[in-house]
Amino acid sequence: MPASKGYATTSAQAPLAPYAFSRRDPGPTEIAIEILYCGVCHSDLHMARNEWGNAVYPLVPGHEIVGRVTSTGSAVRKFQTGQIAAVGVIVDSCRRCPSCHRGEEHYCHEGATLTYADKDRVDGAITMGGYADNYVVDERFAHTVPANLDMAAVAPLLCAGITTYSPLRHWKVGPGMKVGVVGLGGLGHMALKFAHSFGAHVVQFTTSIQKKEDALRLGANEVVLSTDAAAMKAQARSFDFIVDAASGPHSYNPYLELLKQDATLAMVGLPGKPASIEIGNLIFRRAALSGSMIGGMPETQQMLDYCGQHNITADVEVIPIQKINEAFERMIRQDVKYRFVIDMTSLR
Repeated sequence: MPASKGYATTSAQAPLAPYAFSRRDPGPTEIAIEILYCGVCHSDLHMARNEWGNAVYPLVPGHEIVGRVTSTGSAVRKFQTGQIAAVGVIVDSCRRCPSCHRGEEHYCHEGATLTYADKDRVDGAITMGGYADNYVVDERFAHTVPANLDMAAVAPLLCAGITTYSPLRHWKVGPGMKVGVVGLGGLGHMALKFAHSFGAHVVQFTTSIQKKEDALRLGANEVVLSTDAAAMKAQARSFDFIVDAASGPHSYNPYLELLKQDATLAMVGLPGKPASIEIGNLIFRRAALSGSMIGGMPETQQMLDYCGQHNITADVEVIPIQKINEAFERMIRQDVKYRFVIDMTSLR
């Protein structure tokens, strides 16, 4: 079994610290990856501190993985040793249900296997994530990476990228549409980049006017301060689609009021408190409040290929693994533009 080392937490109160463990040997259709970069998602913080109540300790976080293939199983066809590969939020599924057959493994009827803190379908062990020096995964759940993209800046595409790309594609965002993005963080800045790239007129909503310059640089046509009642009223009933990427508790009703008839507000952030919805905002314009999570394996590869063709990556700050606890605290203060990425060679 491959020896592994990474950073783990042993309780909701404990900081992340060096941790040694073992991964299983790769099976016939699996690859082993030497991890080079791993993005730091806010869900890593939620899980490490058990804020969703489903953490399993010891816990090695990390589901935005980019690395080099070090070995392949006898039946692997997609990868060769030395090739760059990427792994995202899920690493297995039942592979039998209608969702899996459609290539939407993230909606697996039996539940997809998460990259960390979940039960491995192969050996029953708890999955350990990408804050580590290696990973073992079936080739179906790994992706090729365009050679022209910076590997560190690719890592967040495996979560923040696909989480925003998927709903924008599902609701067919494109030229002639007015699209809103709520929140300018790890997810929001990718939603802004994609919506702009797809040719939409993009309006960035933010609670911080200091982010206006960044939003315009990233592709916004307009920036609206969401705490300005007059500015919000001026946007009423004008949006074809809004993607809400804010993870903190907030009211959805002001954004529902901005939708045109038959338009959609799609949630991709996951606030920890239940929402209160003014149903009239839906009924009186036949509007929809929906949700979306990551993407299936074919769509994730499609997203990476699109990013390669259009030179789209995340804005990142690269850190050594030894600064991960500091990064968690800075993330809480929103002191990052716009995603931390760990240089995993620092572990070695």
